Parts: sequence; structure tokens; C-alpha cells
Amino acid sequence: MKLSIVIPARNEAGNIEKTVVLLRDHLDKAGVPDHEILVVDDGSKDQTYDLVAHEHAQDARIRIIRNTGRNGYGRAVAFGLSHFTGDAVIIYMADASDAPEDVVRYYEILRDEADCAFGSRFLRNSHVFNYPAFKLFINRIANFVIRMMFGFRYNDTTNAFKGFRASVIEGCRPFVSPHFNLTIELPLKAIVRGYSYKVIPISWRNREVGVSSLKLKEQGSRYLYTLLTVWFEWLLVKHDTKRTDDGVFQTWNEIVEDRRRATEELEAASIAQEGER
Repeated sequence: MKLSIVIPARNEAGNIEKTVVLLRDHLDKAGVPDHEILVVDDGSKDQTYDLVAHEHAQDARIRIIRNTGRNGYGRAVAFGLSHFTGDAVIIYMADASDAPEDVVRYYEILRDEADCAFGSRFLRNSHVFNYPAFKLFINRIANFVIRMMFGFRYNDTTNAFKGFRASVIEGCRPFVSPHFNLTIELPLKAIVRGYSYKVIPISWRNREVGVSSLKLKEQGSRYLYTLLTVWFEWLLVKHDTKRTDDGVFQTWNEIVEDRRRATEELEAASIAQEGER
């Protein structure tokens, strides 16, 4: 299974080179060589693009593209989700606040256990370092409201670090969130539309270089819009947006085996048709 990691980046020259190299090296060491790291430059004014382009020259699995439309976290991620080439994709932060070890755990879940891999910074074995107190307060209120509205136990929906099989991404389109509200649109749509998911404790560390692009005062109405949009979908039209397949999860090995059998059957049918001629 090929893994893609999409990393939105805006003015991350102080972080991005270290982030992609550490992530690449950890994936190789963990036995996940078939991967791509796709950085989406979201209108950077610094050396973000040039630094990643330099790494691309050393390793073609590290790629960078420019978001050619309007800027915004959600727009940059959506742009990346339209250009990744893997069978599964993980959204990762440019400041390396997420742990490469958790990327590998997500990969194993997506390969063998569920359509989506979600992490929580607030489970027993989670590790969180230097989370700003006010943001933490708002985070817990927001996630409590989401849990009450949708009736599930997942307690960190607002976390950006998540993984999805490519089929889930297609099943969750169209995306309507241009900013950080995409962090709740993707998992809520996946859950409402019937995709399986597994939640694990993860590690999170506040950035050491640069300033976060998340501005709470600007995002409140956007989060509310996205939350109500998906909630009304769940209440009113979920049968119209439900996934269209049988909903039975298959491991990646099972998918590969089914594809092999289908190819053999097509080849056998083609040979039989040639014989009849």
C-alpha cells in the first residue's frame, strides 16, 4: 500500500526541511519505503518552496506543489488531496508537532484495520507538551459539543493529524471548509457517511519555531458553519450521502488478492474469446 503524507505549509522555512527529512527517514527505517511526502506551499513569502525543492532533488519521494488558488489551511489541504498519488493519505503538520512514530501506526491501521486512522491527544497513553492553556480550554469545550451533537466517544475531532484511505477522501467530497474548519469536516463526514475508523493515543508537541496560523477569534464562526453543515447532513440526508459500497472493510492484502483474481479472470475471458474466433 502506497502512503501519501500531505503537509500544508505557509512560511515554514524554519521547520519544513527538518520535518520532511525526519519523516522520510523514520518511514524508511520502519519499513514503509513506498511513500510520498507532498508539501503544499500555501503562498509562502520565505524559502519554504526552495528548501523542499532542494530535498526533492535528493529524493523524488519528497514533492512540493504550490496552491494556485486562494490561500487558507483548508484550501491548501484540499489542493493536496487532489494531487496525492497514494492508496492512503495522512495529513501532517509542517511544524512537526505530530510524531513520525504515530504516522507509522496510522499506516498500519489503514492497511489492516480501518478506513480511517484518528488520533487523540487526550487518552490515557497520550503525550502532550506545551499546549497553550487558553487553546486547550477552547479545545475541550469544542470537542465536548461535537461529541454531544453526534453521539460518539471520539474526543479530539479538531485535531488536524488524521489518516484516510483514498476511497474515503473521494467519498467525502466536496470539501466546503477553506480554513482550519476542514479539520472537523473530514472526520465528521467520514463517520456520518459510514466509513470505519480507529482511534489511538498520540503524541503532540507545540511548535518550537515560528507562529501558528490558527487564530481562534477568526475561526469560531467557520467551525460552527462546518459543524452545522455536517450535523444537518447527518440528521436530514444521511441516506443520500452514505457510502455506496457494501461497507465491509478489507485489509490491503485482501484488496490486492481480489484485484489479482479479477485480472486473472479478465485474462482468461480474453483468451477464451480469442479461441472462439
